[in-house]
Amino acid sequence: MLLFLCIEFVSNKGRKSRPYVKIIHMLLESLEVHNFRNLSGKVVWGSGLNIIYGDNGQGKTNWLEAIYLLATTKSFRTQRLQETIRFDEDLAVVRGRVAQSTEVHREMQVSIQGNTKAITVNGKREPVTRYLGQLHAIAFTADELNIVRGMPDARRKFLDRGVISLHPSYVQTLADYNHVIKQKNRLLQDASESEIGFDRVAELLAPWNEQLVSLSTAIHLARTDYIRRLNEVLERRFFGNEDISIRYVSSLEGKGNLDDYESLITERLQFRLQAEIAAGYSLIGPHRDDLEILFDGRNMRAFGSSGQQRSALIILDLANVSVYYSWHNEYPLFLIDDVDAELDRKRINSLLKYLVGRTQTFITTSKESLAEQFLAHANIYHVSKGTIRQSEAGAHSVLSPIGSAESTASKLVKEKFYE
Repeated sequence: MLLFLCIEFVSNKGRKSRPYVKIIHMLLESLEVHNFRNLSGKVVWGSGLNIIYGDNGQGKTNWLEAIYLLATTKSFRTQRLQETIRFDEDLAVVRGRVAQSTEVHREMQVSIQGNTKAITVNGKREPVTRYLGQLHAIAFTADELNIVRGMPDARRKFLDRGVISLHPSYVQTLADYNHVIKQKNRLLQDASESEIGFDRVAELLAPWNEQLVSLSTAIHLARTDYIRRLNEVLERRFFGNEDISIRYVSSLEGKGNLDDYESLITERLQFRLQAEIAAGYSLIGPHRDDLEILFDGRNMRAFGSSGQQRSALIILDLANVSVYYSWHNEYPLFLIDDVDAELDRKRINSLLKYLVGRTQTFITTSKESLAEQFLAHANIYHVSKGTIRQSEAGAHSVLSPIGSAESTASKLVKEKFYE
């Protein structure tokens, strides 16, 4: 019915030998959208490669955004979800049917009304920490290139999304940390603009700094653990060129023993208190940390070409996929927006060949010729004025029932991919 089958050769002793069937689940069967940007309607997806094509401005990216919203409760284009509601409407709804096995299906829904968001699973409202465990998506978009070419904030968010994919409760840790920083900054700002004595300011800041120590330690440990996991699976030369490497750069690096982070940040908060009061904002904490991305030992942000930066982001995204699988024993959805604008044909072929049999993949393109190239290996959809229709040509169902051989389409892709 609704499951991929992936063959791996693993013996009882851990050595690769005889094959067994591993079931890879978590598939988005269908998506129904009402008043989300210019979209309305319902679409049934294939389990493997789904290609969405159409002219620019018709809504291709909007369909990817709706998938991403359903999986993460966030948009990859805006932080203000009310912007996604169709003009002259006050409610947008994105609903999806997710298969977690042949017997288990879930109806997930995100509703947006004004500044509020409601999330449900099987019609029951769920806290975000429980909802996020139902479905996960990784998106490669032009905006996501800020991870490799932008400011540290984009890279911190990249790491935090990865941690959340393994530990949904980390959402609350980040929320608590941001609240503490906001309250502390307000106190520091007031202190810098008034004549409150140093001892009184220190007294007022003490409970906030106490919380900051605990939350900062949790964030530092979570991020460094995720970096370790990424490094274990990083395909450093995936495209056969530069060697890609990453490391976490703490703002406390060189200030003491990072292995005892709790003691170190406690000491630095005391030492830098006067400087924080003078500045009027927090100078210490993981909100000032960064992720260093290197190619052949050089900084990618400063020295990488546009093509090298795109390749690095793909390699990081694929590492995210592998880390997610190693933790959950299932693959996330993989979304690629405007694929031929961001990647050359060689990289597209290498990427899609890697993903086949791993992820349910959704890509958009404005070129009908690209959709036609993958006709035998993909489910093809055309978008016009927000309406999506599936082409009668293409792979259609590439889903295999439990215990059967792989589908013909999947075999074709693996044996002779995009010649």
